[in-house]
Amino acid sequence: MLPGLAELSPGAQVLVTGAGITGRAVVGALASWDVGIRVCDDNVDSLKALAANGIDTITPAEAVAGIGDFTLVVTSPGFPPSAPVLAAAVAAAIPIWGDVELAWRLDAAGHYGPPRRWLVVTGTNGKTTTTSMLHAMLVADGRRAVLCGNIGDPVLDVLSEPADFLAVELSSFQLFWAPSLRPAAGAVLNVAEDHLDWHGSMAAYAEAKARALDGAVAVVGLDDPVAASLTSTAAAPVKTGFRLGEPGPGEFGVHHGMLVDRAFADDLALAPVASISVAGPVGVLDALGAAALARAVGVAPASIADALAHFQVGRHRAERVAVVDGVTYVDDSKATNPHAAQASALAYPRVVWVAGGLLKGASVDEMVTAVADRLVGAVLIGRDRAVVADALSRHAPDVPVIEVVTREDAVVHETNESAVTHETRVVDASGPGLGAQVMTEVVAAAASLARTGDTVLLAPAGASFDQFAGYADRGDTFAAAVRAAAR
Repeated sequence: MLPGLAELSPGAQVLVTGAGITGRAVVGALASWDVGIRVCDDNVDSLKALAANGIDTITPAEAVAGIGDFTLVVTSPGFPPSAPVLAAAVAAAIPIWGDVELAWRLDAAGHYGPPRRWLVVTGTNGKTTTTSMLHAMLVADGRRAVLCGNIGDPVLDVLSEPADFLAVELSSFQLFWAPSLRPAAGAVLNVAEDHLDWHGSMAAYAEAKARALDGAVAVVGLDDPVAASLTSTAAAPVKTGFRLGEPGPGEFGVHHGMLVDRAFADDLALAPVASISVAGPVGVLDALGAAALARAVGVAPASIADALAHFQVGRHRAERVAVVDGVTYVDDSKATNPHAAQASALAYPRVVWVAGGLLKGASVDEMVTAVADRLVGAVLIGRDRAVVADALSRHAPDVPVIEVVTREDAVVHETNESAVTHETRVVDASGPGLGAQVMTEVVAAAASLARTGDTVLLAPAGASFDQFAGYADRGDTFAAAVRAAAR
């Protein structure tokens, strides 16, 4: 048996919680092991699909009742510690690994050949762009690198690919269930309120993020007080950070319009700020975070400069959709928390903000206060739109607000009374076409608030699952509505 894998000894019984993309990756990784595998999920259709392929499936209730039959639980990151099946496993002293923990142990044990060097990126905002930039820097430097994790393919699905480096985006959920992870370098870009419904508290959320810093090199965003504070408990022997301003000794920052490394070199210029395609301060911070991780493994400055010069922002991440009648429409549907939405809005001088959805327990007050002077209007959608409307009425009372609601919601919710010009537009729709009809009305409402030179910014500050299949569906629907209006 390979080291660190005693729980996968022949005859072990493994329960996999989650039958989605992650669960299927776990089943695939364990298929060659002499272990019993059973999968549980609340989604009956997902279980049926696995059962049709010969996988043993059970309901979560059955898993709880028979938890003593298992020697290991491997969970998908969406399952919180409070999930009954995981709580039962804890009570029975059964080890629980996340898919990333399983991947780390398999890789570290040499199951797929020489272990890869993991470069991990996490944070409330910017981790996808930063990880993509990092991957581009590695490739530009001639390194064999794979992009994976929360950004796309599960780590388990790429371990059989030829690579020396993994550029891994990890969420707080994935890190929570990966206590053994020790990357070659890991970065916490920033930490703001998000997923408090899952973690239970801000302290627990930050603690999960901090697991990225327990490898060889720890990198933190120094302009973010919570992220910066995490170095005090980080296990990494080498600690550095990055800031928008002049870097101190041992830091990355900006000097005379250049990204500068003063951590792994005395005063090494890496790339011009002007070459970064991602708008606003957040683009510079993402580039600095990526450069810090790249330099931690010796990537040359010329490769960093080349990667940034050719880097293009990913879909639904401050993606310009169109300019219509002098108004720019930007899809930043990936801004699924207030911190990300704030960073997005600060990149534009005059914004009609499209916001709402599922806030996941996060407050929008600080975000609204920070961007109030840039807002020329707001169009609100989704289940928690009233929370956003209330924050606007208190912190940006002069900003006109239009709520776009479905007929059912219009009956349930009353418009908040405030000094702000407040309008409610009702969409009489439901079912599969709901999102498209909502976004058609959203774009019309935003156009009525915008004037030449303004930016209509979809940066919702919330998750999308109340009205859309996901953030990508929400962004695509917004873009389609914009293009339809431009005809």
